[in-house]
Amino acid sequence: MSTDPKTDGAGAFTWEPGSELPTLAVTPDRYVTVRYAGASGDFNPIHVDDEFAQQVGLPGKILHGLWTMAQVARAQTEAVGGAQAPAALRRLSVEFRGMAVPEQEITVTSKVKGVEDGLAQVTTQAKQGSTRVVRNGTAEIVVPPTA
Repeated sequence: MSTDPKTDGAGAFTWEPGSELPTLAVTPDRYVTVRYAGASGDFNPIHVDDEFAQQVGLPGKILHGLWTMAQVARAQTEAVGGAQAPAALRRLSVEFRGMAVPEQEITVTSKVKGVEDGLAQVTTQAKQGSTRVVRNGTAEIVVPPTA
């Protein structure tokens, strides 16, 4: 399976069934869980305290699942690009299946399943190494107008 997105002659992504959206790769820094805890109000110690996380059997503090889901949303809106990007994501659903940790790259891959009435149905997942942390994701995206 190729990770190169299909593009038209001008380099723009083509929204057609089978097209892969550009892969998003992001490496969360060691402090992202603390910043996200402040923004979300989720101060569960498994996200902000390495020692506590290790005491309960985790490798150290783990990322918030919703932060990871936000990266999945980001991948969809970045594929749209431009001023319309924030409003283009109409729906997003994911299954959380694994833990992710700071300072290790997460990749989000997405593929257009179908396009109808100006809306693309997209399947998506997020992985950290060989671990799928988000799977069976689906998104509905407003297809941007062609130039």
